[in-house]
Amino acid sequence: MGRTEYYHDPKAPKANTLIPASNLLVVNDEGAILLQRRRDTGQWALPGGAQDIGESPAQCAVRECEEETGIVAEVTGFLGVYSNPEHIIEYTDGEIRQQYEAVYIGRPVGGKPTVNEEADGVRWVHPDDLDKLDIHPSMHEQIGHYLTGAYPYLG
Repeated sequence: MGRTEYYHDPKAPKANTLIPASNLLVVNDEGAILLQRRRDTGQWALPGGAQDIGESPAQCAVRECEEETGIVAEVTGFLGVYSNPEHIIEYTDGEIRQQYEAVYIGRPVGGKPTVNEEADGVRWVHPDDLDKLDIHPSMHEQIGHYLTGAYPYLG
């Protein structure tokens, strides 16, 4: 399913859904951050996705991380809640979603970076190299809050 993201765009369509989702900002012992390159947008992002019934937001973040990157991680902290009415994601099936993400901080405990049907690239990125990648502004915001210690963010 394809998607188009709108970020502070007055031409964005009106949202018709709000789905709880979780991201996991995983940091290894060298201080590098785990990122995946999304197949649907081509941009680098934190692993994350929609929460399933029967799991907590933290469990969702851990599951999505392993599914999307091959890295098994554990939650070590909470970065914040990100729900910006000016960040709209339009899917090809007609769903138009307002961003809503609970973002956790984690550390790797197993696995290895692995591409899959959702991500055509998975890698550890040192903070000094983040500006070399095409990263969506909402992900830059989340990573920036982590790097500056401006959390928990309750936006």
